[in-house]
Amino acid sequence: MARAFALLVTLFALAMALWAADQSAESKSEEPDSFDVEPPILKQNVSDEPLPNGDVARLEKQLQRAKQNAAGAERLWKIGVLAKVEVEQRLLKVVRCESDLANARVARAKEELVEKEAQLASGEITRDELESIKTALAQLTEAAQAASAKRERAELEFAEANLRREQKLLKLGVGQKADVTRAEEKLAELKGNKN
Repeated sequence: MARAFALLVTLFALAMALWAADQSAESKSEEPDSFDVEPPILKQNVSDEPLPNGDVARLEKQLQRAKQNAAGAERLWKIGVLAKVEVEQRLLKVVRCESDLANARVARAKEELVEKEAQLASGEITRDELESIKTALAQLTEAAQAASAKRERAELEFAEANLRREQKLLKLGVGQKADVTRAEEKLAELKGNKN
């Protein structure tokens, strides 16, 4: 009786194992490494637009992070960890952050100038102090213009490099015509804004 019971339990366990193996084979998709549910795409660099309030301290932190990300990018590209386009994007991000920071400093200096003009009218400060603030504002404005020009050049160079890259990929048969068209439109848009 014990042997019959053991045989019955063994057969039942074997049937369950075969049934489980059959179920797992059916649940596998044709692609061996795909998921049934694809994970959501994470947003990198949430926004490249300048902050509306011009928070200088926050922009300085953003610039430092961008510089740190770009610092080792060239080395990572050389050893094959990063693509060349990622290195270019990191460098472009640094230039954009520098431009945004310079513009925020100008905005803050203009606000400070308005406050000091009010203080001059009430007699709290002298005209020399106001002139020194105007001089500092002129220097900051010059720096912001230089940063904006550098940003425009960098964006234009990135768009040109991207167009060349997309054209090469299309020529090799791995790219798509839509990508080339998109790159051409972006370059034309940047050139149109420059003129």
